[in-house]
Amino acid sequence: MIKILQYGEGNFLRTFVDVYFDSLNKSGIGEYGVSIVKPITFGTLERFEKQNNKYHIVLRGVKDGQDVEDVYKIDSLISVIDPFVDAESYYALAKDPELKIIVSNTTEAGICFNANDTFDGFETITYPAKLTKFLFERFNAGLDGVYLLPVELIDNNADELKKCVDKYIELWNLPVAFKEWNDSQNYYCNTLVDRIVSGYPRDVETKAHLAELIGEEDDLVSVGEPFGLWAVEKKGDIENYIKEGEHNIEVVLTNDIKYYKKRKVRVLNGSHTNLVPAGLILGATTVYDCMKDERLSSFVQNTLAEEINPFVSDDLAATTLFADSIKSRFLNPYLNHQLISISLNSISKWRARVLPSFKDYYSAHGKLPKNLVIGFSYLMALYTTLEEKDGKYYVTLGGKQVEYKDDLPYLEYFASKKSISGFMSNEEIWGENLTEYPGFYFTVIKNVEKIKRGICLI
Repeated sequence: MIKILQYGEGNFLRTFVDVYFDSLNKSGIGEYGVSIVKPITFGTLERFEKQNNKYHIVLRGVKDGQDVEDVYKIDSLISVIDPFVDAESYYALAKDPELKIIVSNTTEAGICFNANDTFDGFETITYPAKLTKFLFERFNAGLDGVYLLPVELIDNNADELKKCVDKYIELWNLPVAFKEWNDSQNYYCNTLVDRIVSGYPRDVETKAHLAELIGEEDDLVSVGEPFGLWAVEKKGDIENYIKEGEHNIEVVLTNDIKYYKKRKVRVLNGSHTNLVPAGLILGATTVYDCMKDERLSSFVQNTLAEEINPFVSDDLAATTLFADSIKSRFLNPYLNHQLISISLNSISKWRARVLPSFKDYYSAHGKLPKNLVIGFSYLMALYTTLEEKDGKYYVTLGGKQVEYKDDLPYLEYFASKKSISGFMSNEEIWGENLTEYPGFYFTVIKNVEKIKRGICLI
């Protein structure tokens, strides 16, 4: 059996990676087994235990011109581990010679280095720190390395992950032989993933409908779109483990991951991120709501055409074709893709997904990109409503308070009513001082004032 360690139990990995390996199993191509590891202390694994690690996904949308609602039972999970209570099972995976692949999805903020992390720690250290300790266990067991396939949406995700591991090896003064083993035996493969996943249904009607489709209640059911693409950087003998072709998702092994990454992050994720705060403030609940609203739909299309598409590649026609497919995917009525869910970690998402297009436009035209500035203004307007109550943080939408999630320092900053200028000028947050773009800060301040007075900017 080819075993996979998966950091993350969330809807996306279960509706993408686990489905792919399940498809390989059921088509007779190979024998794969996934072990999920919970990467943070938050949440429980009770649903997995209750359902013996079995669940369903439902792919809903339009495929080949026909409405589809396809149900798949997923059997690829062989274990689900909480390393915070069962460290023995977690480190046993490191010593398993059948382990060949490590996949992770810890959000854009997850691949990072913290010089305060200690080798003896675990709960509070970063994902790369946890991974370093795991790989060190495997090295000490005398085993070969693995293929690391992070799916976090940052540029060169695997390269950045390895940089963090290298830093922990240095920080913790681990043996030179371990560093040499990590350099030569482990293959860090940059990846690009693309499938819109709305996850577990929130409304009673959809839950009942899915239960009827599946034939039983499923607390782990996840909804996604039929489209799926996984581009994986070709290294070592990865073709022995990751199989190309259509296996529920389309898998491409490529030496040029940058094009796929840039296209997807900027066009799909960037337009999502730029849309969400405006959609929330203007009363939309889902992406579909936004695309059925003439103002918001035009906002998305104009942003893509004028401020994102021209800076993805020299082949504008190909990018435009992809962007057109994105708009049709956003109009999928089945996904029920909640804006409040997409808004998770909006600050790091804006930096990774939108800021590069912002900078390219400014460099090309010598002026601010109007729609991206408007999207950022709605983001700042949303965050300035943040309030803390009993350890949780809430934004105000339509006169109601809604729980909101992001990195704690950002939530604390706005909940304490600190200035937008201080936030925009913080180079640790953005990698640069955003107020140095002429007119950006003053435009944002004026826009936020208008938004708070109920004026629509789009």
